[in-house]
Amino acid sequence: MTTPQVDPEIIDFYTDTFEEATRLSATADGVLELVRTQELLRRYLPAAPATVLDVGGGPGAHARWLAADGYRVHLVDPVKRHIEQAAAAGCSAEIGDARSLAAADDSYDVTLLLGPLYHLLDRADRDRALVEARRVTVPGGLVAAAAINRYASLFEHTATTWLDRASVRDAVTDILATGVHEPGRKGFTAAYFHTGPQLAEELRGAGFRDVTVYAIEGPTWALLKATEQHTGQPLADSSLFRAALAAARAAEPYPDLLAASSHLLAVARA
Repeated sequence: MTTPQVDPEIIDFYTDTFEEATRLSATADGVLELVRTQELLRRYLPAAPATVLDVGGGPGAHARWLAADGYRVHLVDPVKRHIEQAAAAGCSAEIGDARSLAAADDSYDVTLLLGPLYHLLDRADRDRALVEARRVTVPGGLVAAAAINRYASLFEHTATTWLDRASVRDAVTDILATGVHEPGRKGFTAAYFHTGPQLAEELRGAGFRDVTVYAIEGPTWALLKATEQHTGQPLADSSLFRAALAAARAAEPYPDLLAASSHLLAVARA
């Protein structure tokens, strides 16, 4: 099997253009994503000190709180800058690719894919990453995979008012139709956007069982983003933030509301 290569555009984006290390702390909707990811994962995680492989773990935003909870966490990411940031934060980390993991079969109790599926535009590559996650996870172990929602860009660019620009409108229209943010387009790097049912189908196709898909931020995150953007006031400690968090929790039993979240989280058993 040939060694997969990460698109250089993705490496350049996270090295020179975008600061992933502050994404989940700099804005209220980022904090909402972090808080909800934590509470959803904590429902399913085995007791510490279980082992966790954080694939595509970036600078270690999730690895740090998992380690603080007592888990033995190892992080893999293809971006050298992220590995350096994660190591500086005290995380065990190595350069690697979700489609070809160095870990042995059945070597981790939990495997997280909280970033790779965004940036694998081809279904075959996503399938390969999911199969690898299943391979390195003990039978019956937990796998959690995040995706950007197909409809997230529509809500986000309304909140920022960028949807009023023709070039952004064209990009969003294409994402809604195909799920693909084409390489070379401004604003983001090459990316794939899932629907909830599609994310579940891809995990089942890779052999996972007991698959459940959650809306991470819930249906009102864009209200939070718009208010923060246009008032200039930080809202991570506000009644509006608490209301958006309550809305995310209240929406969980209603699958139709998956479409309004920014990110999706699928949890499954290997």
